[in-house]
Amino acid sequence: MELKDQFDPDLRKIIKKQKKAAVIPVGSIEQHGAHLPLSTDSDIVTDIAKRTADRCGFLLLPTISYGVSFEHAPLFNLSVRGSTLQKMITEICISLLKNDIRTVFIINGHYSNQKFLQHIPVIVKRQTRGKTRVFVFSYWHFMSQRFDHAGLVETSLMRAISNKVNMKKAKRGLVTDALPKHKVALLNKLASESFTRATKSGVWGDPRRATRREGNRIRTEIVRNLVKVCQTCLTEKNRKLHH
Repeated sequence: MELKDQFDPDLRKIIKKQKKAAVIPVGSIEQHGAHLPLSTDSDIVTDIAKRTADRCGFLLLPTISYGVSFEHAPLFNLSVRGSTLQKMITEICISLLKNDIRTVFIINGHYSNQKFLQHIPVIVKRQTRGKTRVFVFSYWHFMSQRFDHAGLVETSLMRAISNKVNMKKAKRGLVTDALPKHKVALLNKLASESFTRATKSGVWGDPRRATRREGNRIRTEIVRNLVKVCQTCLTEKNRKLHH
């Protein structure tokens, strides 16, 4: 159920009658190579969050499309400071409590948002005196594939959910499959500081064999696993599940 499409009297009745949880998708606006749009992270997390909310009967809030993407400079990104993102979502959670919504799932779609989002459950718990529970998940932790940036996985997911992919411009980027783990770890650290120092094209992975079928398969796996964990969070109050 998408919150933005509801009417006030009806929504208040629904909330009063049922204990509703809310889902906040968080994405980014940043470069994704020459073949994927700037909205890729936001598009993917919106789709996954909607499917999860529909399966669980949650209220889906509008996607927060601006994230912490400074590492992609000088390639295009529209970024906010981590503290800004953290404060905004914290205040949304507090506002939800005032509307008697006490459980919030934050589903993240951009890697560099994680370190700021992961502190929100503790901040909100303190500010609401334990009245609101917040769970933070990054969707790629719920799939078996190794994540990439504008590579096979992201491109396949986008092919499954969008018509904005331009496969004619898809080119191989940085591929780390044959590299030892310590080398990959160094590249990961480098990319978190300056993505273009790790891969000049802005692509981590090889998107050329991405398919809609593979994207649908990955999406199904992610949603299935997310639904299970969200349901566990609702039934086990003290379980710590922050991915």
